[in-house]
This record gives sequence, C-alpha cells and structure tokens, in this order.
Amino acid sequence: MRVFFNENILFHLVFKVNKNIKRINRIFSYIYGDFYLFLLSLKLNLSIAQFSSAIQAKEVFGNYDGIIQRVGYDTRKISVIDQTVFFALVGKFRDGQAYISEAYAKGIRVFVVSSLMDVEKYPDACFLLVDSPLEAIQKLATFHRNQFLLPVFIITGSVGKTMVKEWLYHLLSTTKKIVRSPKSYNSQLGVALSLLEINATHELALIEAGISEPYEMQVLVEMINPTYGIFTAFGRAHAQNFESKDIHLSEKLNAFTRCKITWISNDIILNASQLSCIHGEIVRPNSTKELVGLIPFSDTVSKQNLELVVSVATYFQKNNELLKDRIKSLPRLALRMETFEGINQTTIINDSYNLDVDALVQSLEYQLSISSDKKRIAIIATTGFSEEQIVEIKSIIASFNLDAVYYIDALSEVQVNEISDATVLIKGTRSAQLQKLVRLFQLKKHKTRLEIDLSAVKHNVDVYRSLIPASCMVLAMVKASSYGSGAVKIAQYLQKIGINYLGVAYADEGVELRKYGITLPILVMNAEEDGFDDIISYQLEPAIYSFKMLDDFIKVLIREGIENYPVHLKFDTGMRRLGFEESDLDELTSILHTQPEIKLQSVYSHLADADNSDDATFTLLQIQKFNSIISYIDNVISYPYIKHLANSEAIGTYPSAHFGMVRLGIGMYGYSSNDKTKALLQEAVSWKSVVTQVKAIQIGESVGYGCTFVAQKPMKIAVIPIGYADGFRRILSNGVGAVVIQGEFCPVVGNVCMDMIMVDVTSIEVNEGDGVEIIGEHQTLSAFAQKMNTIPYEVLTSVSSRVHRVYVES
Repeated sequence: MRVFFNENILFHLVFKVNKNIKRINRIFSYIYGDFYLFLLSLKLNLSIAQFSSAIQAKEVFGNYDGIIQRVGYDTRKISVIDQTVFFALVGKFRDGQAYISEAYAKGIRVFVVSSLMDVEKYPDACFLLVDSPLEAIQKLATFHRNQFLLPVFIITGSVGKTMVKEWLYHLLSTTKKIVRSPKSYNSQLGVALSLLEINATHELALIEAGISEPYEMQVLVEMINPTYGIFTAFGRAHAQNFESKDIHLSEKLNAFTRCKITWISNDIILNASQLSCIHGEIVRPNSTKELVGLIPFSDTVSKQNLELVVSVATYFQKNNELLKDRIKSLPRLALRMETFEGINQTTIINDSYNLDVDALVQSLEYQLSISSDKKRIAIIATTGFSEEQIVEIKSIIASFNLDAVYYIDALSEVQVNEISDATVLIKGTRSAQLQKLVRLFQLKKHKTRLEIDLSAVKHNVDVYRSLIPASCMVLAMVKASSYGSGAVKIAQYLQKIGINYLGVAYADEGVELRKYGITLPILVMNAEEDGFDDIISYQLEPAIYSFKMLDDFIKVLIREGIENYPVHLKFDTGMRRLGFEESDLDELTSILHTQPEIKLQSVYSHLADADNSDDATFTLLQIQKFNSIISYIDNVISYPYIKHLANSEAIGTYPSAHFGMVRLGIGMYGYSSNDKTKALLQEAVSWKSVVTQVKAIQIGESVGYGCTFVAQKPMKIAVIPIGYADGFRRILSNGVGAVVIQGEFCPVVGNVCMDMIMVDVTSIEVNEGDGVEIIGEHQTLSAFAQKMNTIPYEVLTSVSSRVHRVYVES
C-alpha cells in the first residue's frame, strides 16, 4: 500500500509542474502499465491499519487482511460488497448496529461501531470501535481529501447550491476532470461521502455544504479544506435555529475563511471587514451580462445563479466561445416536487413539504414553465407563519399574475371540485396537513399507479451524456407514450433538462406534444402520407425511407409552396426493416440537389444486434456500412447534416457509432443489458398498488377462475387491484409471478383476473391498505419482464392507460 501513496504523491508533484493531466496519465500508464490505471480507479486503497489510523479507532477486534476501497452505511444501497466497510451510523430513530447481521450476511466483513459487539457471532469479521461512526466517516473524509492537491470549491447558501454546482460542472467539464457532490449531498454525512469520491485523475472538486445548526460549518470546513468558495444566497432557511441573523450569517461566512477567492451573489450584503476576511468578490450583473444573456431560461433565479457560475467559469476557462456553447445547453434542474394529473383536467404540483420563502419563487417559475395555456392557481397554507412573513409571501405570488390564489388556514376553505383546467401549485409546511388536500385532487381512477422518478431520468440522461463527446447531441425517444410513462410529461421534462431532439413513432404523437408546448425538434420515425399535412402544420420532421414516400412528401411541399423543409433519410444497414439501400445513394443525392423543397436534416440507420455482448461482428459491419453511406453523401452534399446510429445499448458499447447524435430510449428509465452501463443507472419506474382485502383460505378451497389452485393447507391471501387489463399478464398466474409486500415476495395464487390478482401472504402480517410493489426496489423491471417471458420494452408499453401515472422529482 505504500506504493499507492508514493505514486499519488509523485503524481501530484508532477502535476504541479505539468498541468496536462491526460499527458501525465499517458506517462504513468507507460511506466506502470495497466496497474497504474487500476490504481486511479480505486477509491481508498487502505490497509486495515491505515484505515484504523485515519478514523482514529479506539480498539480493533478481529482480523482483516484485505484492502478497504469504499464505504457503506445503508444495507439497502450497498451493491458492491468486496472491500467495503460498513459504518453503523446512529440516528434519532435507527441504530446502524441493528443491521450488522444483514450486512454480514451480504458478505461485508469490516464494521465501524460505537459499542462492543458479540464478535463470536461474526467469526471472520473485523470491528473498529469509535465514539461516533459519523465522526469516524468525517475523519476518513478529511484524511482522504488531504491526500490530494487539487483545488476544492465549497458551495453554500440558503438556496441555489445544487444549481450552481451542476452548472459550473457543465461549463468546465469539457476541459477539466471534475468531481462533484452527488445529487444534493451537502449534510454532515453527505459532504463526507462527496469527498470520498475524489481520486487522482480529478483536477477540480465542487462540494456543496449545508448547515441547519450552529457550529456545523466548522466541521464541514475541516473536511473540505476549501481553496475557493461560492456564496449563493442568504435567507431564512433554518434561521430559527440561530440566536440572530448576524450569528446565522457569521456561521455561513466561516465556510470561506480559508478560501483564496469567494464569489458572492450580489444580493448578499456584507461589510468591508467581512469581505476582506473571506477574500470576497461580489458578482455584479453587468460583469457577466454578455454570457448570461445566452441562458435558455428566462426566470430571474436562473439568471442570478448563472451570474455566479459565469464569474467562476471565466476565472478558470478563458475561451468565451466554448463557454457560450455550453451556456446554451445548460440543463434545467429538477425541484423537489411531485407532479400528477388531477381531477377536472388539472395538473397538480405537490410541494406541500415546506414553505421556504427563498424557494417559493422557484416553485412558481416551475409552475409557469409547465402550464402552457392552462390557468395557474396556487393554494398556500399559511399556518405557523407571522404576519410579516405572510405579507412577503403574498408579495412574491402577486408578481407572478396567477389566475387565482387561495390562502388557507383550514382545508375546508378550498372547494376542490370547482377548480378545473388549471395547473395547481399546493405549497405549505408538513404541519398544515396538505397531503389530505392533495388526495382530494387525485383522480379516483385506480389504486394501482405507475411512478416515474424524473430525477432518476435526469441522472440516467447525464450518465449517457458522460459517455459521448460534448458536441454529440441526444435524441430522446418518447414514442408509445414514452414507453408507457406518459409522453407529454416526459417530453416537457426532457425539454427542461436540455435534450436536443425528440423522436416519436407517428405524426399524431408529435402533434400532441406541440399542443402541450413542446418546442424541440421532433423526428417522426413512421411518417405516413395521411399525416403529411399535420407534419407540416406542426413543424415536425419526417423520416423518409422510400422513393415513393419522398416523392409524395415533395408533392405536398410543392402544393404548399414550401422550400428547405428538413427531412431525415433512413438507410437499412442490416435490420432488413424500413430504409433506403446503399445502392439508392446516387438517385437520392440527385433528388437532394434538384428539389429545393427539401433539405437533408439527418441520415440515420438502426442497429439490430447492439445488445449482443458475446459477438460484435454484426454491429461492426453495420457501423462500417453506415460509414460508407455517409462518406458518399459527404462528397456530394455541401452543407452539414446530422448523422446518428447508436441506440441506448450502443451508446456505452460502441463509441464509433456515436457520430453527431445518439438516440436514447429505454435507457432513460435505467434499463441496459450492458452490465457496466447498468451499474451507473438508476431505476426510474416503479409500479405500485395496495392490498384491498385479506382472506383466510381453508384446505381444499380453490382460488380464482377455473379453480386452477386448490389449497393444500390453511393459508392467507391478499387481493390486489391489478390484472391483465392493467398489463399484469395471465402468464404470471399460479406462482409464475409475484408481488412484494413488506419486503417479502408473495406469489400469485390461481389465475390472474382482468382487474385483480390474489397472492399468498400466509407468512407475513398484512392489512388492507398495505403497500404493494410490482416493480421497484425488490423486483426490478428486468426481473419482472423475465417472469412474463418478454422484454422490459413490452412491460412498460403494456401498462394500461387506466393506471395512474405519478411523476416525482427529488
């Protein structure tokens, strides 16, 4: 292990002389071969003695001869067992030591604990005793961070931390290798976990830091040891936990006392002494006006955060042209909101968890962005707020010109049935019990629901973006109601996070998206003659795959007097489905030269065998054939056009198929047959229901249609309101399929009915109303598809429209 630390120190000594990290990696790879690349991929690489020293363990019980690479603290989230140490964190309601048996059964052998264990129960395990496992993981993070000489940012403020961090990453990641806090990891634990992500390849670290109590910031600063700082905002979040506003501000400023430079939002008021102590620079709007004006969002919060980001980015990146391109593609970040279709054609934004005045503006801007032509209504529960705060809340809401606002103290003050055709924002504190009001707005269609985690969708999109060049565009497929998840809501979200293109199967799908305010270019894969008028009226872009189709479309354009209409030419490189042949190229390019009505927007083909991990021969032949086609077109077409071939499966496996755009489909939802890619993704879709009744079954009694199941012993069954009309197919009858209740798999008993299934719950305590998982944490989409003898695509697209769709952001 001494070799690693010597290599790490040597790496940074060389780095101080030569800042070209790619060149350094090539040199070290040449000297040490694959072993060096292996070292760079490691996280901690500590022996048990080094680890014990880093966390300042009081005692060590048992032996462990291996290396420690990574940490875990939640048995549900530990996917890699080998070389993982389990920290038994102690919280208000849970003691991590209660889960040691579960972690041990999974294969973990090193544990950090705060009280003595019965080590004889775990004969080959090693226990390290500390006063506080949380403090121990913080000490480990401090030790790990200090192994590296890279500059580290501390980003703090009442709101805007995650947006600033993600946007700064977006602007600088094309030229620097950056590590950043995952999600919104900014707590005492989250900061530690973020710092443990640093490795020797990184050139810059962006770490969020959030506090809610006095004296917390100093702990974070000791861990982060920041080089630079960003102060996003100073508001009232957690202000009640500090004696005064001045003490609260002083605690925030402690974040920056070690920083060389601190960039500060222009609406934070600091005196000269405070600025001097933190080497502060107030960011003035005029100083960044040219670049900030390129932002793809119009809200003031985004502009203000971008002013900070641009000021920092120009300090590190002097190429303004590169920054301009990156600013134009800034992603829209998700807020913590649940969006779903409600009664009377309403769209409900459930943000009923807090009424932080500093975040209210963002909620209202989000409502504005998704409302299209619908009315905008806000329901605000003012319970627990002072008159002064209520006046400020009303002032903020008044500036958004809503169609109606309800300020309520009691839920009975809102007549839910009188609200229709509107986007309704419901906001307040948990204490206001607004969830009861939210339930009144829910469509009483079905107790079974399909839940789409939009934050997971964004994470997955970001994963695929990280696998392609920065200049490569992403086309997201939203055909077949976006694989059953709801095309409109998904398309609206994808538009917000900066997707370049959308793809649909038929023109009417594209028309629906346009009616709901989608402005992105939309490629219609199966354009038909009957839909040509709609394609033109709604500015959709047809895929053309035959000469007859091309001729018919040109005739419509001539009739309408339209020129330079974008078309996409599809070629068959081996799928043997739709598409031109390579032998058609001469005639096709001749038409492109002679017909001013059309302009070549893209050339594409479809890979037939990209998910075949055993044999790449066919896919490589398709890529070769596609290269031949576009090479021919390049020689005769003088203007640029898009080239795209890779689907979700090919993005991570075949870099040579990336070209100018990739097509992302079911990969957005966390599914991939490539194990390496799948490990990076998050499951975005869960299918849930509830128990509607529990019954006792006696020996000899049958269950369900056809009497195909007869009880051989006394048992209990639970009835679940889902059946083959919902997409839970009959093939899952009689024990083939199962659902998960209270973490236990409960097999289907008897035949699946049209609207119900019965499952065996003999071994667990179940009550009416208990939650049921069909697809989720315990039963993945892939596993469920295998039981149905089909593929994940078919599972998702088969979920009935009567199943309620719920959209969650976190």
